[in-house]
Amino acid sequence: MDAKTFDKSKLPSRHVTEGPSRAPHRSYYYAMGLTEEQIHRPFVGVVSCWNEAAPCNIALMRQAQSAKKGVDEAGGTPREFCTITVTDGIAMGHQGMKSSLVSREVIADSIELTMRGHCYDAMVGLAGCDKSLPGVMMAMLRLNVPAVFMYGGSILPGKFKGKDVTVVDVFEGVGQHSAGKMSDEELHELECVACPGAGACGGQFTANTMAMVSEAIGLALPASAGAPAPYESRDQYAAASGRAVMRLLADGIRPRDIATRKAFENAATIIAATGGSTNGALHLPAMAHECGIDFDLMDVAAIFKKTPYIADLKPGGKYVAKDVFDIGGVPQILRALLDGGYLHEDCLTVTGKTIKQNLESVRFNADQKVVYPVSKAISPTGGVVGLQGSLAPDGAIVKVAGMQKLQFRGPARVFDCEEDCFQAVENRAYEDGDILIIRYEGPKGGPGMREMLSTTAALYGQGAGDKVALITDGRFSGATRGFCIGHVGPEAAVGGPIALVRNGDMIAIDAVEGRLDLEVSEAELAERRKTWKAPPNAYQSGVLRKYADQVGSARKGAVTHAGGKAEVVCYADI
Repeated sequence: MDAKTFDKSKLPSRHVTEGPSRAPHRSYYYAMGLTEEQIHRPFVGVVSCWNEAAPCNIALMRQAQSAKKGVDEAGGTPREFCTITVTDGIAMGHQGMKSSLVSREVIADSIELTMRGHCYDAMVGLAGCDKSLPGVMMAMLRLNVPAVFMYGGSILPGKFKGKDVTVVDVFEGVGQHSAGKMSDEELHELECVACPGAGACGGQFTANTMAMVSEAIGLALPASAGAPAPYESRDQYAAASGRAVMRLLADGIRPRDIATRKAFENAATIIAATGGSTNGALHLPAMAHECGIDFDLMDVAAIFKKTPYIADLKPGGKYVAKDVFDIGGVPQILRALLDGGYLHEDCLTVTGKTIKQNLESVRFNADQKVVYPVSKAISPTGGVVGLQGSLAPDGAIVKVAGMQKLQFRGPARVFDCEEDCFQAVENRAYEDGDILIIRYEGPKGGPGMREMLSTTAALYGQGAGDKVALITDGRFSGATRGFCIGHVGPEAAVGGPIALVRNGDMIAIDAVEGRLDLEVSEAELAERRKTWKAPPNAYQSGVLRKYADQVGSARKGAVTHAGGKAEVVCYADI
């Protein structure tokens, strides 16, 4: 494929490379060493979330170089740039977590601005940590130029006392340590071996969940999500992604041609089937919003309810991402779901083929115990469940993968921020049977909708993971396990029922029927509402204030702009 394949008069980059009036613009490209022939090729933005914040991002720049080679080989001119990442493993358990979900919007916005400002024609996006994956895919869907997504790869498992471990074992080790079940020396040994190198957290947490989504929805090359970050095969997939984006450009295939309503249903299906992160129910609605598709938390939950749970992955199961790779990668899961009749097989993908065509040569690997066929599912319904009821009229979500007990009823113990609840847990200031409430942690109230992994992991470390429940209008990490319900809406900051809960109120959770109810009369709640007042938000300037002013509900993805439905001119058509 050479530059003659492409008609620059129809591409955004013509605004910066073509005609006498663009001589000053071209002079900048000559300054960076481009030839005249390269300047008149299509320009492809190659964006990564590389930084030195955490191991999930550290291998992305290496893979970006390979993606650039693929673009160049296929007749394009790659233009590399980076955007931010806030890494949850570092931000967790303190005020830094308020930046996490906000970073998803900043990632999408910054990619949009870079692509718009420099008139790039197509895009390859590489991401490694939780919010960077949906952030990059949101930008692709918003801009709607030909685009290919690629995951940076998972971390290899650590080894502790002969067992595979992940960073979650360290979080839970903090709880064990506080309960006197782990010594200082053991905790130190664990922290030193849990994360042996580059890559995102190894269980079916948010990064690996959204990596699987990228393949299931069709925005990533088949099997590209599988190989761990250190493996050289990732560089081969990156180069292939660069070549693929040029094919998409030549064929006129855009992200919204791929990410249809059916494709989003496929994405929700793989989350449920793998016991994936509850954050998927926040990110899929946000991605759909960029396309102008209505697909909210309860739409996602409806898919979850009818999807079998077939992958035995941490935190609810036994295995990690490398084990999935070793048995054939994400195509094995998609093959099982396709054979079972749980996928829309006619959805287009970045290969230019349908998902069914991509899987034609894939045979299900029966000689393994990581992924089961639908006929032998671990459980008949998905590993993630949506809830609604008097405590959550706008919905809530819980991961039930690996749980034996799916109903819980108990008295509320109320906290107005995560720190207060974590302190109570550290001090064992709770009783078996309690339902801990953490509120004012929603998108607007946080602001930023923090994850509560430190608290939930501490409970598990203390041996109380199945003895108490936890409910929040904030989020839970994809690494969370136990009866932990997040995304409760409406959130406390806007006067949702969770704002009116008092200590001792009885709450009933039923993950079989999909119910979350506060056992307090409407009359009593009406009385409480008369005296309720939202606490003042301490963030009155900067990005957190801006986010709190703009952000919508968790049910619709906690988005900050009007989305594809309001679009008048698509960037790809400028």
